Amino acid sequence: MTGQAKKKLLVLDDDAGVVDFLCESLSERGFEVSGLTSPKEALLRMRSDSFDLVITDVEMPQMRGTELLAAILAEKPSQLVLLITAFGSIDLAVATVQSGACDFIAKPFKIEDLVSAIERAFQNRQIRREIVRVRKTSPLDAPEQVVAQSPAMQKVLETARKAAGADSTALITGETGTGKGVIAKLIHDWSARRERPFYHLNCASLPPTLVESELFGVRRGAFTDAKGDRAGAFVAAEDGTLFLDEVGELPLEIQAKLLHALEDGRVRPLGGTAEVPVRARLIAATNRAIEKLLSEGHFRQDLYYRLNVIRIEVPPLRERNEDVIPLVDLFLNRACERQSRSFIGVSAAAMRRLVAYRWPGNARELANVIERAVVLSDHDTLLPEDFDVPKNGGVEALLAESSGSNIPLDQLERVYVRRVLEAHGGNKAGAARVLGINRRTLYRKLKD
Repeated sequence: MTGQAKKKLLVLDDDAGVVDFLCESLSERGFEVSGLTSPKEALLRMRSDSFDLVITDVEMPQMRGTELLAAILAEKPSQLVLLITAFGSIDLAVATVQSGACDFIAKPFKIEDLVSAIERAFQNRQIRREIVRVRKTSPLDAPEQVVAQSPAMQKVLETARKAAGADSTALITGETGTGKGVIAKLIHDWSARRERPFYHLNCASLPPTLVESELFGVRRGAFTDAKGDRAGAFVAAEDGTLFLDEVGELPLEIQAKLLHALEDGRVRPLGGTAEVPVRARLIAATNRAIEKLLSEGHFRQDLYYRLNVIRIEVPPLRERNEDVIPLVDLFLNRACERQSRSFIGVSAAAMRRLVAYRWPGNARELANVIERAVVLSDHDTLLPEDFDVPKNGGVEALLAESSGSNIPLDQLERVYVRRVLEAHGGNKAGAARVLGINRRTLYRKLKD
């Protein structure tokens, strides 16, 4: 127990024989131990001396262990106190742990069990000292559901505020899970339309046969199941905002009708003969590389120009590492509230793993990983093993994979540049940001 040689313990029990036995046994295991039989003496001693851990019996004539615990924590809130209790007082011991004791051990016990409890108390204290406590503030007075510590997300919020002050169509692009829907809702909430409906329609979830009726409405008898008139998304949004998520999934024929609705401010319900005026503001989003859809003929250019009046590109989480820690805090608070759990926080080692991981599923994946940890963890601090992510998810993993293959540096650079460019759908500006170089340097590397 050489690693424990400097740990100072105070043992308190009204039975002098118990005190002598514990002092001798714990001293033999490398601890520096003092023993007392009077709670009042113990309090006086603690005012003049400091101890790493106080071990006290619960049932004592002068002062019960629970009262002593309260008195100790009133003067030294961070003091570790381990309670010894009789077998029949387990409920009382549990209550004292809830009141601030670090642990309890029931009589009779083996000295090895007591040593294990002591070591566990010190380990838990070390974990608590490594808890990452993150700031609650966010630049630009960002709403609670948005984290914008990074310059990239601050720029997104700045553009969203400007978009909210206008009434033009907006196109939000970004990978799955980056929070495009959150940004769309922010634009609505910051706009003059905030009191009107925000209607969210996911185009990817609609069967092709229902897309037109969901968007523009349907008249009774238009098809077998049309038992009555039904307003579409444009009408349902009234004077509010219609958010078309995954707009890149719309069939070309529907794209033409969507363009007509935007240009003329009118829609024709399926099976109807007259057009209906609509006044909703349209915000569209896609996780597809929209320029690639255009070049392949899967998206109409005229509709693209009509949607792309205000363009907001939400960066992936791997490009805004500054946002990972505050996002962990946000998602941890949400998960604890939903699951009725209470956690002190996330250990420094666990946070390092979360920051190093590249999060291919972006913020949505991070939120799911946090919730899983909250549900399955048995302790009050989330540790590295609680998070279901690869241990080596950062740059170190990439280098480890390459160093054993004797790959020349210039070849490794070429492969990496090409993969980053492919991951961004050929978008050189986005690739250059990830690589930390300007576009001119990227063009030169591509030419080389």
